[in-house]
Amino acid sequence: MKLDNARFIARHHKTAQENTLATPRKENIYMRFIPMTAVVVYVAFFALLALLGYMYNLRGDVIGITCATGAFFGFLVLCLYIFYKKQNYEYQLMHEVLEGSRGARLVTGPDDRAVFYNGRFEELCEELGPPDYQSLTALFAGNDESLAHFRLLADQAHRGLTDSIELLSTTPKYERWLMVTAQPLAERKGHIHWRIDDVTEKHTVDSAMREEREKLIDFTDNAPVGFFSVNEEGRFVFANATFARWVGEDLKSLLNNRVLHTFLEAPPESAKPYDLTEEGGDRQVVEVQMKGPAGRTFLASVNQVLVHDEDGSVRSRAVVHDLTAEREMRRALKASEDRFQRFFEEAPLGIIMLNAQGGIDDSNTAFADMLGLRIEDIEGRPLDGLIHEDARASALEAIGKIEQGQQMAAPLEITLKTKDGRIETQMHGRRFREGGGIVLHFIDLSKQKALEEQFVQSQKMQAVGQLAGGIAHDFNNLLTAMVGFCDLLLLRHKPGDPSFSDIMQIKQNSNRAANLVRQLLAFSRQQTLRPKVHDVTDILTELSHLMRRLIGANIELDLIHGHDLGLVKVDEGQMEQVLINLAVNARDAMDGGGKLTIETENFVNKKPKKLGTEEMPPGQWVMIKVTDTGSGIPKEIMDRIFEPFFTTKKVGQGTGLGLSTVYGIIRQTGGYLHVESKLKHGTTFFIYLPRVNEGDMAGEEKGGSSEAEETGDLTGTERLLLVEDEDAVRTFSTRALTNKGYDVLSADCGENALDVFAKLEGKPLDLLITDVVMPGMDGPTLAQKIRESAPDIKIIFMSGYTEDKLKDHMGENIFFLPKPFTLKQLAAKVKEVLEG
Repeated sequence: MKLDNARFIARHHKTAQENTLATPRKENIYMRFIPMTAVVVYVAFFALLALLGYMYNLRGDVIGITCATGAFFGFLVLCLYIFYKKQNYEYQLMHEVLEGSRGARLVTGPDDRAVFYNGRFEELCEELGPPDYQSLTALFAGNDESLAHFRLLADQAHRGLTDSIELLSTTPKYERWLMVTAQPLAERKGHIHWRIDDVTEKHTVDSAMREEREKLIDFTDNAPVGFFSVNEEGRFVFANATFARWVGEDLKSLLNNRVLHTFLEAPPESAKPYDLTEEGGDRQVVEVQMKGPAGRTFLASVNQVLVHDEDGSVRSRAVVHDLTAEREMRRALKASEDRFQRFFEEAPLGIIMLNAQGGIDDSNTAFADMLGLRIEDIEGRPLDGLIHEDARASALEAIGKIEQGQQMAAPLEITLKTKDGRIETQMHGRRFREGGGIVLHFIDLSKQKALEEQFVQSQKMQAVGQLAGGIAHDFNNLLTAMVGFCDLLLLRHKPGDPSFSDIMQIKQNSNRAANLVRQLLAFSRQQTLRPKVHDVTDILTELSHLMRRLIGANIELDLIHGHDLGLVKVDEGQMEQVLINLAVNARDAMDGGGKLTIETENFVNKKPKKLGTEEMPPGQWVMIKVTDTGSGIPKEIMDRIFEPFFTTKKVGQGTGLGLSTVYGIIRQTGGYLHVESKLKHGTTFFIYLPRVNEGDMAGEEKGGSSEAEETGDLTGTERLLLVEDEDAVRTFSTRALTNKGYDVLSADCGENALDVFAKLEGKPLDLLITDVVMPGMDGPTLAQKIRESAPDIKIIFMSGYTEDKLKDHMGENIFFLPKPFTLKQLAAKVKEVLEG
């Protein structure tokens, strides 16, 4: 013990019971100096007095009482002396036992205060505080899991249960494993004896052994081969998880009650339970069919050795290989080779393999088809013999670099010689890592070149369309002035006037020019269309008489109308022009007579349909097929037939705008145009117009009736603002409307128009008539600014372009007048807009 009796009692104990347990009593201070012989003499003397008193019958006098009392106290002193000597002996014995213990010891009372501890416990807790229960708890405060287990151990001890646990102790100075034992003291209620042993070294060794054992078990269980051992009865005494999985058994169940022959497809009948064959033997190497899960069997190679123990018993050691996996690998390899061969053969690009000498070792079908040869004719031939002379040097140079291990910086375009000529290809190449061979890929560029040409053609058509639209716009301004001034002259020169016929000639030729401009606008898809819902059958029926007169008596016209034909939304006049142009072209192609057939039918495509250079999206269409039996269209000009001004007719016999107009009108209507032709057999034009669904027909006026009749009285007195940058058009329009009685204010640009509007100073302005395209401020911008001050003003836009270009600016009380227009058309439009 580290504390002497007085200090121990003073610091730790209050009750007499605790003092009795905590303080190993030392001898009484008086009894330290009284030898044992003195005590014996003292007791013997009083005992002799008691005896003499008894013998002389002195019990009733003072001497007798004194002798008896002295004898009694002498006996009592002797008993106390013997008791204290015995207790001191027990204390010394406990002290020697606890101090000599290898573990730290602590005894706590009911209130968890330290009643007793040894020197090792004091050393264990020296960095945590006084050697008490709180310091013992602090040993595990650095690890939440250890602290929780310690508290559970303490709780069990307080309930009278003895237990031990290994806990990790983490303190600022140490990290160690401690074995903590809590033992309640049966004779001391609430007292617990704690024993703490440092087992760090043992724990480390056990942990390392456990890890190695787990690694060995994991390696054995997950090895790619099976292991098992059976005893003399054929019962499994060992097996790894791999073997248990192969036979479809739980490992525990396999070791408890399974025998070897149960898992053999054909067990040997007269062999011993641990043998695999009839012959048996200490070493058995055999291939057997074993039963797997769900009734499946697998072929296994088993190498078994018998071990004879000293007691005469026999057990086996066996290694099992599942040959099914090996065979599956072979099959997979074969399937992979077959798959590669299939990919090689069925690849959409040409592939060849070259050997070190530059010869072709192998070729796929696509490469042979490129050259128009058989694979047998290609294999074994040198590649340079198949390359065109123009590309041979660059191709061989690239292949040489590949042989040296370099990669191609970019694909190489080379020309190959074919059976019928030559073919443009793109060559890719790489060198195999093993064997030194070279694989070359060839992509046929024929379609790509064709697509590039089609793209160039499409770009050219777009550019021509833009040019045509621009020219048409400028011509419309000129024609508007020419036709308008003719109308003004005709107001003064009536029929019979010598100048009347001259003026009419100017006007008629101006109208012919206007028709030519309309064709240009149709091609560039900038023509103003007035589409309405129509039945194509009605349009063809009304047009058939005119078409019969146009094509002549020597050509037969056959109209075949489809059943339940869908409706289409088209401009009737433009649709008639399309059909007339196609009929006239067909007539010219059948100079000696023939047959023109026009068929209609419903057409539905669920996938995009390729039509020449264009792709028609999925949808429902009404198809018009126009077929002639003429001379056909040569292949070399097929891509140019829709170009404006392109014609094969003699000079003066055609403008070259017929088919371009057809193309423009159909595309502007939302349809598609396709042509198929064969020389000396005729040509067929396919027109696909989008069908109108019933849901889209709400509010649509069905065609058939002409536009609203022009108003008889075209005069008026309202104030108008006319804005036009072309002087001739502005002058004609101003005079025309002034003659009808209107108060016309004019301006040559948007900025001047704003100045004129500002000078009105609140006077009402009934109508704004403005050109769309002008230098500086354009028409829509001018209209927006004027509407800021006069939001209800009515507006008429004039333009040589289509109304579609103004769709973002059209709205309430906004109208459109296409150029060129006549005096009557201008006046009628103004009257119509003003009267609402």
